[in-house]
Amino acid sequence: MHSEDKVRIVEVGPRDGLQNESRHIRTDIKLELIERLERSGLTCIEATAFVSPKWVPQMVDHSEIMARLTRKPGVSYPVLVPNLKGLEAAIAGGASEVAVFAAASEAFSQRNINCSIAESLNRFAPIFDAARREGVSVRGYVSCVVGCPYEGPVSPQRVRDVAGALLDLGCHEVSLGDTIGVGTPASIVRMLEAVTGRVPMSRLAGHYHDTYGMAVANVHASYVSGMRTFDASVSGLGGCPYAAGASGNVATEDVVYLMQGLGADTGVDLDSLVETSGWISDALDRTPASRVARALLAKREKAGGLRGNQDLRPV
Repeated sequence: MHSEDKVRIVEVGPRDGLQNESRHIRTDIKLELIERLERSGLTCIEATAFVSPKWVPQMVDHSEIMARLTRKPGVSYPVLVPNLKGLEAAIAGGASEVAVFAAASEAFSQRNINCSIAESLNRFAPIFDAARREGVSVRGYVSCVVGCPYEGPVSPQRVRDVAGALLDLGCHEVSLGDTIGVGTPASIVRMLEAVTGRVPMSRLAGHYHDTYGMAVANVHASYVSGMRTFDASVSGLGGCPYAAGASGNVATEDVVYLMQGLGADTGVDLDSLVETSGWISDALDRTPASRVARALLAKREKAGGLRGNQDLRPV
């Protein structure tokens, strides 16, 4: 298989997937989730967020997660940081990669982090300075790359400008988030055409939510456009608090199944991943949001157990 056919998945379930859960999730459950995701072959797993427990109670155990995490060679465990204080705590906890977040919508930026887009980017400068001194790499997130819950459609040119600013600050990669899941293949491609005029596709990732059932289609459109890195969340964990009825991130199982069908190599074992999807869904007392997981778990139950990976291959 050629190198251009390799697809990198950034697993965001343990952080972005769990952060809005209202019910407290035990630290040992989070750690076991990370371990299970590792065993499935995922090599980049967003572990936690060094944010204020006042605003994100589910991430109150961030320091304990990092202290108890068994780091596997070849696997990275990025953490989200909102400010310099968060970065310092993350570094103290042993983080070697962090993520910062900006928005392509002024209204979303004001309501989410209480400042303008320009102000948010200026606030990042000391984070990047400190990260460089400590040898910590920084990833950037851009929210609302297609639409905003407060101001509607978002200009692709504005997304380009924010993504370019994050690249100039020092981000090794910029993840483009359709936060409320309103994107379609056409609007995603228009956005990517604008952004890649400023940021190389090799430095971009797609982060698509499935509110309107378009996430897998948007991943496919981005792949056809040349994108090779995608954020995804096991079992489709994670809803957007700003979009009523949002079903959360695109499911990792659905992305892996799609990529197998395209002949792309994710390095992920779908059988193992589906087992993890069923396990975390049971722990949260719900059904997997992933259609692939639901179909394969039902097939397994009907067959009385899987007989090898041949049952899991797309046709």
